[in-house]
This record gives sequence, structure tokens and C-alpha cells, in this order.
Amino acid sequence: MTTTIPLNPDTVAELQQCLDLLVDDGALPGGVIAHGTRDDRPAFLTSGIVAPECGSTRPGPDTLYDAASLTKVLATWPLIGTTDGITTETPIRDLLPHIPDHAPGANITVGQILAHTSGLRPENRLDHYRGRTEPLAKLICNEALIAEPGAGHRYINRGFILLGLALAHVHHRPLDQLAADLWQSLGMTRTTYGPVGRSADVAPTERRLPGAPRLWGIPHDDNAALLGGVAGHAGVFTTPTDLATFAQRLLTSYADGLGLGAWLRTSTEQRAEIEPGLHRGLAWILADNGRIAHHHGFTGTSLYLAPDTGRYLAICTNAVYHHQDNRTRLAPLRNLALKAVTAD
Repeated sequence: MTTTIPLNPDTVAELQQCLDLLVDDGALPGGVIAHGTRDDRPAFLTSGIVAPECGSTRPGPDTLYDAASLTKVLATWPLIGTTDGITTETPIRDLLPHIPDHAPGANITVGQILAHTSGLRPENRLDHYRGRTEPLAKLICNEALIAEPGAGHRYINRGFILLGLALAHVHHRPLDQLAADLWQSLGMTRTTYGPVGRSADVAPTERRLPGAPRLWGIPHDDNAALLGGVAGHAGVFTTPTDLATFAQRLLTSYADGLGLGAWLRTSTEQRAEIEPGLHRGLAWILADNGRIAHHHGFTGTSLYLAPDTGRYLAICTNAVYHHQDNRTRLAPLRNLALKAVTAD
């Protein structure tokens, strides 16, 4: 097993300063950064408050955040990788009933879905299927494709929705139960699908209507809400501590080449170019020529892994509390986080 390399203390100080500036500028109520290596106890940087609804409560290692699209790598990706009989070449029609062989999406593979090269429609709205009686998987697979499967990268939630449905069908158990067993085995004691009760240790997100209560303990993602809060693309709530635990377990098993570590090795092979310098593996975004794997959540979360050095870093914020343009507002922090785990 290679020696781990901790984050540079100067870079850690820059991360704290950047997080503080985002809070001071009103980009987010507060947040937590967990960082460390696979061998050490995690360290935490904090700033601000959980939210005005929570009074003066400061966020901490056990504050529960809506993980949004981190669900893809916290639940769907590891469950797919540890399910016997599912490979990257498995067509989705082999995992779900009621999908006609002639459906446009019938022969899309698990690997294409994970790499976001499925060619499925990228539009996120499923509400136009309200009132339909056909199974959702059949409806999605019957949609016209926007590109030839495998032809190029386009971020698509629909594929992960299909994988969530497929996991439940193959195991004959609900996705949230499958995920709960996985997280329990990894030592992630507070990670869960919503809803969760409103309290000062749960970070609220967006107010959708003037004067109405904020989303608090229920998924910010509309399609996850339509699916009862349990979906393959969004719906999970987690804490900085649990993200650190998840990262450490992945990095340790990666070094050993066993279990989820072997799946992570496969998943960090470059499958499709996103833009110059960034590629997609299986679920994960790859940077630094594949040496860094990371993923973001729309609500303001991120997770970074550097398997070669054993480093990790997780960002937990409720950035959508004030604004939905969080990609731009969080860019400085996310760029610095990537630099922190990449630097020698």
C-alpha cells in the first residue's frame, strides 16, 4: 500500500478563507469541508450557520445535507458495482420488465448510462407522465433518443433513474433499503434517503414560493420528489462525517484492489470527454489524467478522491438556500478543492 500524502496546510487555509468569503458574501448560509487521507482521522473546516431557520446553530461534522446528485456515487454506483450479474455491457432491458425490444432505449447498456453516453433525453422533467399507467421505465425507454448510444457525453439523470428502478427489480427490494444496508456495512451511520425530520442539524434548501416554508428534509430535486424521495439520481441526505467515512473506505479498498476498490479502479478509466482536461469514467468525473475522481451535487455538495495519494475532500453546503446559480458561485471553492487534492 502506498504512503498517503496529506493536504498542504497552506491550501487548507485557503479553503477556509474561501468558504468564509462565500458565507460573508451571502452565497450560502454556511458549510463544512471534510478532508484527510485514508489513514487518518478526518479534519473539518466550518463556517457560517446551518440556516436562519436553525437560529445560531453552526454547521458541523454531523449536519445533514441534501446530497442531490452525489446520490449517483453514494448509492447507485456502488450498488451497481456490487450486484452479481450486472456488468457494464448489460442492456437495461435485461434488468427491467415491460421494456419492448424495439424501444429506442432498450439496448442502452449499464456502462453507457454510468458514463452519461446513453443518448437518452437530458430534460429532467418527469411530471408530464402524471396520469400515465405504464411503468416509468417503459415510458423512459420509449422516448426518442437524442444521440446514438456511446457517441458522446451528455449529463443525463434519466439513466440513473432507470438504474435505481433496475436495482430494486433485480434485488426484489426497495432502493432505499438496499442503500441503507450498503451504508451500514461501510459505517455511514446517518446517510439516508429522505424525508428526514426538520431540526437544527438538517440544512434547509430552497423556498419555492414566496411566503411558503423552505424545502427542509425533503429532496430539492423535483423528479426525486415525484418518485417518493427515493431515486437513483438524487434523494440522499448525508453528513460530512459520513462522506469522509465513504471516501476512506473507497480509498483503502482501492489500494488493496478489493471489493469497491476494484470497482473504483474500473470506474476511473476514461470513457468520454466532457471538456478538455475532464473526462467521465463510470459515474465519476475524472481530472488530472484520471488520477482524481470527483462528483458534484446541485444543492452545493462535492466529493473528491485522489486514489494515488490517498487524499479526499468533501464539501457540504446548502448553496441553493439563496440562489440557484450555485455552479458559478461555488466555482472558486470547487476549483480550490480540486487543486487541494491534486497538488503534490
